[in-house]
Amino acid sequence: MDPDEIGPEAFDDLVREALDRLPDEALELVAEIAVVVREEPEPDEVRPGQLLLGMFRGIEHTRAGGRVPGSLPDVITLYRRPILAVCRTADEVAPRVLKVLGHEVGHAFGLSEAQLRAYGWF
Repeated sequence: MDPDEIGPEAFDDLVREALDRLPDEALELVAEIAVVVREEPEPDEVRPGQLLLGMFRGIEHTRAGGRVPGSLPDVITLYRRPILAVCRTADEVAPRVLKVLGHEVGHAFGLSEAQLRAYGWF
């Protein structure tokens, strides 16, 4: 099966499975974050030549110590089409979804790109 044959519903299932596979120490934080899937980023979200697979929007947990009551939740967005585009086979999609999700959860914890790369979440 070609990765492009993984439709939105099947991709959502992969995201739910990836959420279930996150380390225990991330589960409490992720419970307070909205995880959404969009087909692709808006043009103003990416720089020329950049391939954006996911994005964390919010306040890093280590800086804020938690969400301010009454504020909108932090959001992790996974972009379906770019994730599929970097996968050669359908078997590569689930591990890539987990990696992108883990990467964005790392940002929610306040980890930098260099730290995420060192931990293998890049």
